[in-house]
Amino acid sequence: MNPKTGNTFKIVAIVFMGMTAAMNILGGIGTVCAAFLTKNYPPLWAFYDYQLQYRILMITTILVGIINVWVLMKLVRGSPTAYRNALIILVVGSIIGGTQYFASMAIRGKGVPANIKFYTNLVTLLIFGLISLPGIREFVDFSKPASKSEKAASGGLAAIVAGAAMLSVYWWVGSSHIYMGENWVDVLQAPLIIGGLILTLSGLGGVAWAMFESSKGAAPEVVHQPKT
Repeated sequence: MNPKTGNTFKIVAIVFMGMTAAMNILGGIGTVCAAFLTKNYPPLWAFYDYQLQYRILMITTILVGIINVWVLMKLVRGSPTAYRNALIILVVGSIIGGTQYFASMAIRGKGVPANIKFYTNLVTLLIFGLISLPGIREFVDFSKPASKSEKAASGGLAAIVAGAAMLSVYWWVGSSHIYMGENWVDVLQAPLIIGGLILTLSGLGGVAWAMFESSKGAAPEVVHQPKT
């Protein structure tokens, strides 16, 4: 691995952290059905006796998502504790996500969409785990402040992925939230679309600015020869 490849690996890790933050926040908000609305929807009656546990899962998942965002900002800006904090919150997120996934499988026989949240946390944890391996850790450093263009590029890509996750909820949630022809996701349709568009467009703006700054830096310097 070389510094250029290491920088690419760093950006990939940041993008996955952004996606994980989005999945945790969306997953926590989505758990409100099993935590508070079991009486309203017959398909959720199996969760009635476990409402307290799912309320705890809902609150902790949202908190993990918020901390994910804070860690993401540290990773983008550069901080001596950013990598350590990322590993800690990803381990916590994977445990909580796994608990909800396997509990849903045991109670209802279905793990969707909790499985997607769990897999996202786990894959991101594996990516950050790879960074600690010899031959990689020497070239992936989250402790040093990044340049403005690097911050814009990595932060922009993370925002695009998070925005895409919000806009594509209908696809990755699938049929698990449809009852009698009604999609429960419609309740959050407006904030999902507005938030998703804001993140996606701002991310595209950040990437475009980073590309513009990089092209300026790559422009060859014109040297004027003195007249004779």
